[in-house]
Amino acid sequence: MWWTELLRCPVCGGRIGQEGRSLFCDGARRHCFDLAKEGYVNLASAKASGGGDDAALIAARTAFLSCGHYAPLARRVCELLREHIADGTVVDAGCGEGYYTARMAESGLHAFGLDLSKRGIRHAAKTAPEGAFYAVAGIFDLPVADGAADGVVSLFAPVCESEFLRVLRPGGVAVLVGAGPDHLLDLKKVLYENAYRNEPRADAPVRMQELSSELLSFEMELNAPDLQALFAMTPYFYRTGAEGRARLAALEGLSVGAQMEIRVFQKPL
Repeated sequence: MWWTELLRCPVCGGRIGQEGRSLFCDGARRHCFDLAKEGYVNLASAKASGGGDDAALIAARTAFLSCGHYAPLARRVCELLREHIADGTVVDAGCGEGYYTARMAESGLHAFGLDLSKRGIRHAAKTAPEGAFYAVAGIFDLPVADGAADGVVSLFAPVCESEFLRVLRPGGVAVLVGAGPDHLLDLKKVLYENAYRNEPRADAPVRMQELSSELLSFEMELNAPDLQALFAMTPYFYRTGAEGRARLAALEGLSVGAQMEIRVFQKPL
């Protein structure tokens, strides 16, 4: 399988191969990792296991994304990846429930999705298209061999530049997506009396060359269930008081502008 060439043992760093429904590393102790019935593997350390998004967040994000509201972002990310790495292998670091990973695989890439949320990875693996594989793992200790990936994607997730540099081949690219200044501002105007614009992210790579930067903007016409799902998958869900929640619940629908910042960085040759 293509993904066994990508993996490294999270315990000793050895190469991994498949034997039946189990994965074994080539280290002296032959560490073993069983494939779940859904087709994913848990490569998270015991300390990190059990983290990540909870079931409610996974359900909200699945409900919202399955309606296609963020499809323009998925298409643009796939276009950039195909432009820079053609039909190579990409690591989706912090893939959640796998929506974007699946779109990458459907575009012809080999897509390896990783997230600490076992619930999210299980959901993703159940409907994984050909070319997608998933593992429970953290983004700050990727179970990926040195220089094995053509691309890394970080969509609304923290950036770990040192790990991205380690797993990328020379000339490989990292595609980073974060909220633009006015992302979901219409939603925030409902939730808060003083809606604020988003600050630029502070974790952009400093040892990689920036190839491009763009803002992707589009409007979404959302009904009440879509609005609630969007709200539940954002950090605002935990920051909003009763009055703001009541104003949102009273709406039958709302036009919400999405604005994503997409930046592409390249590892030095």
